[in-house]
Amino acid sequence: MEDTVQGSNHDDVRRHNLSAILRIVHRNGPTSRAQLTRLTGLNRSTIAALVGELGQLGLAGERDPDSTNQVGRPSPVVFCAEQVVALAVNPEIDAVTIGIVGLDGTVHRRIRYATERSPSASEAVNIAGAVIEGMRGEPESRFRVVGIGVAVPGLVRAHDGLVRFAPHLGWTDEPLKEMLEQLTGFPVFAANDASLGALAEQYFGAGKGITDLIYLNGGASGIGGGMIVGGNPVGGIAGYAGEFGHTRVSGGSRTDSAGITGTLEAEVTREELLGVLGLESADADELEQALLASDSPQVRDEVNRQLDFLAVALAGAINILNPQLVVLGGFLAALFAVDPDRLRAAVASMTLVSSFGSVRVSAAELGSNLLMIGAAELAFEGLLDDPSGVPTS
Repeated sequence: MEDTVQGSNHDDVRRHNLSAILRIVHRNGPTSRAQLTRLTGLNRSTIAALVGELGQLGLAGERDPDSTNQVGRPSPVVFCAEQVVALAVNPEIDAVTIGIVGLDGTVHRRIRYATERSPSASEAVNIAGAVIEGMRGEPESRFRVVGIGVAVPGLVRAHDGLVRFAPHLGWTDEPLKEMLEQLTGFPVFAANDASLGALAEQYFGAGKGITDLIYLNGGASGIGGGMIVGGNPVGGIAGYAGEFGHTRVSGGSRTDSAGITGTLEAEVTREELLGVLGLESADADELEQALLASDSPQVRDEVNRQLDFLAVALAGAINILNPQLVVLGGFLAALFAVDPDRLRAAVASMTLVSSFGSVRVSAAELGSNLLMIGAAELAFEGLLDDPSGVPTS
């Protein structure tokens, strides 16, 4: 399903119309002028003028369509300029990943800088700054950089990007946005990583065209989540909504990163999966392959235990939010891949029939590019809102 945006051809809403066109092409990919006319309600001459202005701004271009099976005069196809980019940063307990993401959704580069221990906020900023400085010649010669988006595994205050609490990293009240802006000179935007994963999957992955979805991500820093309700991200009053990892799923004594007992994050962990597999580390894809290849009863017992606790959290979320889709990312997607039927059956047993009948459970589609794309969306938002008003460097 494509985004539908109602536009207007009045001069006083020109900015809105430019924004409408750019958002459609950004979210849906290359789109014909005829489709833009249908989606916005604007007439053809107005669409042509707006697309021409976006071209002059260096934000979009046009090409001839594929003429195969075309009847009549073909409509030019509008696409986002790949040279307009955002830089993306994702600090984790064992690495800082930096990427270059195009307005057209292309991940041009992704560099994972491994660390021997969890970096402090200042260390993460310095690592990101050094990698960006090392790439600076490439962005300046090939790209126009809009800004930097940061996906943080913790609670981020929405209005100023202050990292209030990132327990696995050991960060409390860290002015990450301010520090990275001072070091790089680029505008910086920060948010919770799982919330950004939800946005990325909604716009470009498994949730494309879905208005109500829940995203849960399992990573080295625990379990986070994000929600899209009625087509809009739900952040709560300060941006902390979606912390599904702290949902209570058992009466056990295990504690999570916040010191709460019996939660999803306490019972479902990447560390225990790696332990029963005899691995020190693995990314989500490698973990999934190892789990699928194992015939160890101990491994299967641990997978089943974690799937059953995951089902408790999912059932509660589905009963409360009534989503169309639940997307699982990171090591949760690896768990799901081992026995999707077990998870679905367990969720069904604890979910209202009416709610379960309308929901689908899926693995995330964007893989290792997920958080790069999600973080870049933060930096692109100002440009998408006002294409003619945001300078690019």
